Amino acid sequence: MNTQQYNISDNNFEQCLKCTVCTVYCPVVPVNPNYPGPKQAGPDGERLRLKRGEFFDEALKYCLNCKRCEVACPSNVRIGDIIQLARIKYSQKKPSLRDMILANTDIVGTLSSTFAPIVNTTVALKPVKAVMDSVLKIDKHRTFPKYAGQTFVSWFKKNAADKQELYPNHVSFFHGCYINYNYPQLGKDVVKVMNAIGYGVHLLEKEKCCGVALISNGLINQAKKQAHINIESIRKSVNEEKRPVIAASSTCTFTIRDEYPHLLQVENDDVRDSVELATRFIYRLLEEGKVKLKFRDTQPVRVAYHTPCHMEKLGWGYYSIELLRQIPHLDLVVLDSQCCGIGGTYGFKKENYPTSQGIGESLFNQIKAAGVQYVATDCETCKWQIEMSTPYEVKHPISILAEAIDVEGTMKLNK
Repeated sequence: MNTQQYNISDNNFEQCLKCTVCTVYCPVVPVNPNYPGPKQAGPDGERLRLKRGEFFDEALKYCLNCKRCEVACPSNVRIGDIIQLARIKYSQKKPSLRDMILANTDIVGTLSSTFAPIVNTTVALKPVKAVMDSVLKIDKHRTFPKYAGQTFVSWFKKNAADKQELYPNHVSFFHGCYINYNYPQLGKDVVKVMNAIGYGVHLLEKEKCCGVALISNGLINQAKKQAHINIESIRKSVNEEKRPVIAASSTCTFTIRDEYPHLLQVENDDVRDSVELATRFIYRLLEEGKVKLKFRDTQPVRVAYHTPCHMEKLGWGYYSIELLRQIPHLDLVVLDSQCCGIGGTYGFKKENYPTSQGIGESLFNQIKAAGVQYVATDCETCKWQIEMSTPYEVKHPISILAEAIDVEGTMKLNK
């Protein structure tokens, strides 16, 4: 092979104009000098890696895959994808025990939910955190989200499933790991709001973790296997049952829509546009005049909205913001769109903790200065980061909507 002429790539790095605006917007560059930045790690490095894989730089592990470089790029170069694909193809680093624990959310969630009170108490103990810090390299400053004693799926099957066929319209719900194992209340809120506007909610035939944690921790084959299972279930819902699929997590939604074909080569062209966030789905129905909301009379509340990185990449922050603005008693402060620094499992790793907190510092300061009662966001890991780094509670827009609506009044409006 003539390596001087070998420049063939499946990605679009040739469109890079070398303007470096991606480096300007990269949240890692200002706080971690070991990261070469998205331009060097992405398009520039790809030119070298095409010649010889030995040019791969393990410093690409410092990219937290926020995709803000792609949002900023005027040429639509998929810089984040180029970096992640290079890690998948060339990295010699094998997943550690810690990486496998952090990535396997379904297995860990199933085991932990069974013994939730014991697990929650144990992992919060300082001596246990110290051991995890020194042995597993999970930073001692981190606190794992608590596990629920009853999963969302278990609650849904016992309390809600039989009633869903009574509604005139129907959707399937990709609940994700966080709702199922850690915070079933958000799933209950989705069911409450959707039922109130006349939509029955159904589970997919099979659902696995979306795979984002597996991808970021190098467990690609497992991620592909789970992606195939999810897409086949989504395909059945959309094509056979005629039910669009909604989700509450911006990262799960982004992964299913964009990371499956780009990083895992799992095609989803036939169903991609039928997978969307619940906030966008509801907002569209409201704008089209197909549903109405009636709100309760409650005390005014001032809330700050944080736009998650993958929400920014989807371009869907508008829908959650405008939906919240329809709540009469809610005074909404939209924070500057910036990365919180957690990057899923990235910020839990000891070696990334200083970078993670350095990235999030300006966001934390803006929240503290906003004079709000609590924060809203569509991403569960952004919620963890903000709650671990500020005194403020973080709620999902759907939960805020569920608290604000008059359920009976809303149901009457939508009969």
